[in-house]
Amino acid sequence: MRVVGRPEDQPLLTTAELSRRLNVTAGTVQRWVRTGRIRPTLVTPGGQYRFSLDDVRDQLGQPRRRPDAD
Repeated sequence: MRVVGRPEDQPLLTTAELSRRLNVTAGTVQRWVRTGRIRPTLVTPGGQYRFSLDDVRDQLGQPRRRPDAD
């Protein structure tokens, strides 16, 4: 699945993956979606959420992490 406007090097995360990255429970992520605090980047035909970490950080007002300079 390709999402227009999203860098290909940034994979979309599941609810569980996002919750681990943000150090919150999956239930918290689901509640944030339900209350409109964050929006998923994609909703699959089966109703599962996929998230861009940068988009979620922007929505939560958290700074983005810069890629390591080589």
